[in-house]
Amino acid sequence: MSLLTTILLCASAAAAVLPLPKYNVSVNDVSVSGFSSGADMAVQMHFAYSKTIKKGAGVIAGAPYYCSQGNVTISVTACMLNTAPRNLSYLYSIINTWSSNGYIDPTSNMAASKVYLLSGTLDSTVRQPVMNDLHTMYANYLPAANIVYKNDLAVEHSIPTDYFGGACTFNGIPFVDNCNFDTAGAILSWLYGPLNAKNVSTLSGVFINFDQAPFWGNFNPLMHGMSTSGYAYVPASCAAQQACKLHIAFHGCLQNAGTIGTAFYQNAGYNRWADTNQMIVLYPQTVATAANPGGCWDWWGSDDLNFPGKSGGQMVAIKTMIDRIVSGNTATPYTCANWYDSNYMHVYYGRAYVGSDGQTYAINSNQYLGFYSLGAYTDVRRTAAGFYSYGSCI
Repeated sequence: MSLLTTILLCASAAAAVLPLPKYNVSVNDVSVSGFSSGADMAVQMHFAYSKTIKKGAGVIAGAPYYCSQGNVTISVTACMLNTAPRNLSYLYSIINTWSSNGYIDPTSNMAASKVYLLSGTLDSTVRQPVMNDLHTMYANYLPAANIVYKNDLAVEHSIPTDYFGGACTFNGIPFVDNCNFDTAGAILSWLYGPLNAKNVSTLSGVFINFDQAPFWGNFNPLMHGMSTSGYAYVPASCAAQQACKLHIAFHGCLQNAGTIGTAFYQNAGYNRWADTNQMIVLYPQTVATAANPGGCWDWWGSDDLNFPGKSGGQMVAIKTMIDRIVSGNTATPYTCANWYDSNYMHVYYGRAYVGSDGQTYAINSNQYLGFYSLGAYTDVRRTAAGFYSYGSCI
């Protein structure tokens, strides 16, 4: 890395970190996409929060939902290198059970959404048979007409673009390759329908470096493997509170801003389309940890045993970011009607519920509160909208 690049990255990191604002976004216009571990995160969000991710998901080099089964060995063998089979029948049984007991939203919500899948023929990290099984899984829950599967592009493990990155045969940082194919445009056009032509010159909007700390729930010291700040691209029309859409783009392992700077959140191709189509693009960020040195999104349990469900640490954080932008519930100042009480009493008074795992979660936010017992005390806050959440007034 050159001295100039280092200086620019440091300057970027030192930019002012702002609270994530509320925008004029309908809950009907939310979608996700991701690459590699970010692809797995997009799949998790789509399955777990299908009531919220109504438009659907774009998946670049990802695995079936809950493919790892919470086991890191399975994640790097069956779910990446195809060195063992993926038991789809077993995964379906898990999904259907969770869908019926509330651990994830009912899978019936997914039928109206769309999915765009991309697997490079040269991908040596997430082999194509893994993506083939994801395609099969999605076809079990969505109409075939709602799924696009592009599996004929000669590209390694990367996000293909039509203007930025290395050679298509390169597998390495920043995992963005210039392959004369606009992946971001293909994903967004499929999820949202015909779009205005993208902006290939100066963008109209701004990049916001926003504070991720309010979304960690009661695990602030651990941060759920997430950075202290994330990024968002906000077109001028959206900043002016015109009606806009929301797309969440998840980076892959070794692809967060702390590792590759602006390469993903400024040059994966999403912002050019967002700028002319009244669309905010949210780029949440991870950070490397001892259990997860690559800064991957948690799709095998590195951060939380509840990683694939609505109560998973990273899952709740992203969902709460969506709530902030879409409904403003968490952006509305708390009434400071708070109760420092046992989790048993929080449940008794309807401020929390007991999940299928026997743990306690706040009503509406689904934020994890800890053990269900008289001896476990938590400070729960309530917004004017009746939104219960762990944490301080904001």
